[in-house]
Amino acid sequence: MTLPRTPSFRLNGRRALVTGAGRGIGLAAAAALAEAGAQVTLVARTGSEIEQAAAAIGALADGAVLDVANTPAVAAFFDARPAFDILVNNAGTNRPMQVWDVTEADYDAVLDLNVKAAFFVAQGAAKAMLRDGVKGSLIHMGSQMGHVGGPRRSLYCASKWAIEGLNKALALDLAPHGIRSNTIAPTFIETPLTRPYFEDPAFLDTVLARIKLGRLGQVEDLMGAVLFLASDAAALITGTSLVVDGGWTAD
Repeated sequence: MTLPRTPSFRLNGRRALVTGAGRGIGLAAAAALAEAGAQVTLVARTGSEIEQAAAAIGALADGAVLDVANTPAVAAFFDARPAFDILVNNAGTNRPMQVWDVTEADYDAVLDLNVKAAFFVAQGAAKAMLRDGVKGSLIHMGSQMGHVGGPRRSLYCASKWAIEGLNKALALDLAPHGIRSNTIAPTFIETPLTRPYFEDPAFLDTVLARIKLGRLGQVEDLMGAVLFLASDAAALITGTSLVVDGGWTAD
C-alpha cells in the first residue's frame, strides 16, 4: 500500500517579503519563514530597526528600508528585484476612538496604510510574480475586526473588512496564474503597539472575557499560520481567512 505524504512545510529556495517587519507580528512572521528555510527580506521605514531585526534572524534574512505608503517607491522596489514567492502584507496601524471623534486626518492615517498601501504592495508583488512566472502566496494580515465590529474601532474595522474583500478579489484574479491570496485574522496580540492598551485593567478584562481560551494572543500564535499559508501544505487554499482569535468570533 502506498500512503499519501504530507505536503512539506519547508520553504527552502523560496524568497519571502515581510512588511512592517521591524518588530511584533512582522518580525515573528519573518522569523518563522526563515526558520522554514526561506530567504526573507524584511522591510520597514526605520533603517536601524530593520537592520537589527534581520541580524537577529541571521543569514537567511536581509533588510530594506521602504515606506509602503509611498506608492511610487513601492513600485520601484518590486521593479528592481526578482519576484518574491511569498508576501506577508503586514504593515498597519490603528487609532482607537469613538466614531464621533474621528477626523479626516485620522481616517487618512489608518485607511491609507491599512488599505491603500496594502493594496499597492499586493499589486506590486503580484505583478512581479506574473512578470517572472512565479506561482506564489500572498498573505495579508487582517484581524478578527475584519469579521466583526468593535467599540472605538470604526476606522480599524473599515480597513480590515476592506482587506477581506480585497483578498477575495485578488484570489479570483490571480488563481489562473497559480498565485494564492489569503488573510490571517488575529485577535488581540500582545505587541509593542498593543501593550499600552492592556495597561487599562477594565479594557483587559473586556478583551479576556471575549477570548474564549482565556488569554491574550502572542506573536508565536501566528507563526504557524504564516508558515502554513506560505507552504505547499496550503496549496489548495485561496480566498479565505484563517481566523486566529481564541474563539472570539465563535459566538
